[in-house]
Amino acid sequence: MKLYTRTGDDGGTALFGGARVAKDNPRVAAYGTVDEANATVGLAAAAPDLPPLLKQELLAVMSDLFDLGAELATPVDKDEALHARLDSRVDEARVTALEHAIDDATARVPPLTTFVLPTGGDAAARLHVARTVVRRAEREVVTLSRDTSVRPLVVVYLNRLSDALFAWARLAAFSNGHGDVPWQAKKPVV
Repeated sequence: MKLYTRTGDDGGTALFGGARVAKDNPRVAAYGTVDEANATVGLAAAAPDLPPLLKQELLAVMSDLFDLGAELATPVDKDEALHARLDSRVDEARVTALEHAIDDATARVPPLTTFVLPTGGDAAARLHVARTVVRRAEREVVTLSRDTSVRPLVVVYLNRLSDALFAWARLAAFSNGHGDVPWQAKKPVV
């Protein structure tokens, strides 16, 4: 199988089920940003200073995001039978698992007392980048949901995942001896 098909040279792409849309279609933007989020989570998972307990969490998240991308690439309004066959691992149990992971990570670090900068070592910085891309994916999915059917749990999952990535970034920063790097408010001119 060749990696190039030339079918997208006209600015279009195929969705699951065969329908063709423009590459700037909101559905393509949504699943494309979920794919980008997945790649940034993979980059975080590859950080040499990633706490070992986070590796499995990130691998599970990457599988979740792969499933979400497939779900978003399948228009339910066009092919309900195809959409029904998608067996997404993203369900209420996964959202609950993320909430437990957030609680666990938060319990392992000092209480948050100020805004923090998105740094704190390599793994922490990568997790912060992943968090911001997941937030953008969430926005893209919300945009898509205005005009087409999107399972509401997709937005909930992305929202919770960005919170988890923040909690994991703090955990990584403290695990690596950096801790939080606080935001410095501008000093008033006297």
